[in-house]
Amino acid sequence: MQQYLREYLELHGYWVLFIWTFLEGEAGLILAGFLAYQGYLTLWGVVLTSFAGAFCGDQFYFYLGRWQGPYLLKLFTFIARKFRKALKLIEKYGTFVAFISRYTYGFRIVLPIILGMTTFPSLKFCWLNLLSALVWAVIFSLAGYLFGKSAALFVEDVSRYEHHLLVILVCLIAAIWLFHFSHAWWRRMPARRRLRRIRDRRRQ
Repeated sequence: MQQYLREYLELHGYWVLFIWTFLEGEAGLILAGFLAYQGYLTLWGVVLTSFAGAFCGDQFYFYLGRWQGPYLLKLFTFIARKFRKALKLIEKYGTFVAFISRYTYGFRIVLPIILGMTTFPSLKFCWLNLLSALVWAVIFSLAGYLFGKSAALFVEDVSRYEHHLLVILVCLIAAIWLFHFSHAWWRRMPARRRLRRIRDRRRQ
């Protein structure tokens, strides 16, 4: 089983990682960093692949917003809901938003799209995206790699317990996601209460 997993990851692991980082965020990258420590992938391969996926993804979203922005607002309600808040972030922080967009929970895809809908220079976004994607790829690849390395301080043979360590790592990532979801849910609670009161008044 272990040999099959190694062969599969060597053949397809980098493509899966590229698609994951093109579409999504840190979870798959941290796991890939751990697999790099285990020798299934190389650390440099993980960094370069995730950098390419993250960079290409945000470039795609930016130009998607530039070419099809109004249509996307009509088609996807979640983009329309976050449009005003994203514009406020762009107005407040300007250039910095283009750099930190991939680190913002709930806005990772939306911010590049909305930046593309503004007059933000495409060449400037490209350079900021290049730098941001590189920093992001290095940080989260090393996070997974160092998780494996720190586990080696407590376990003599990490490969013997790698399945257990993967489960622990997945649980840690899931706990972080759960915290973000619950935090966002509690933040929206006052707005939901106001909306409920407005609906109750209309019924009366």
